[in-house]
Amino acid sequence: MFLSRRRLLADAALGAFALLGFRRLVLAQPKPALTVYKDPNCGCCARWVDHMKANGFIATVTDTTDMTAIKTKYKVGESLRSCHTTIVGNYVIEGHVPAEDVTRLLKEKPKGILGLTIPGMPQSAPGMDMKPHQAYEVLSFDSAGKTTVFARHP
Repeated sequence: MFLSRRRLLADAALGAFALLGFRRLVLAQPKPALTVYKDPNCGCCARWVDHMKANGFIATVTDTTDMTAIKTKYKVGESLRSCHTTIVGNYVIEGHVPAEDVTRLLKEKPKGILGLTIPGMPQSAPGMDMKPHQAYEVLSFDSAGKTTVFARHP
């Protein structure tokens, strides 16, 4: 049985639309859920949550005035601390880590690390958004507090 040109073109178009629809469905899938612990009076933390939501993450926020207990519970050493602590998958995200770095972490799943941190509050990190841009690094850290540069944001 031979296919007419019209039928062949129709089948090709249908296949292309199906492929595009599947691609949209895959791309539209939300990223994993975040559990964010922050001080209820911290505006930059709320802006970071907005940054993560804008990048496809689903966030549950728990306001607490005892951030020290949260950081201790999740083994975030004092030199690695920032203003908020987030749990995503099996990782700890400390501070204003960009969504692209969290996405990369979840994709690569590096062994032996507890999470990512930006110690302190760099003025150019998501949620801080101050000008002029200030270069900063995102560090990975393990349960002993050993750090390695995970990403640079020049």
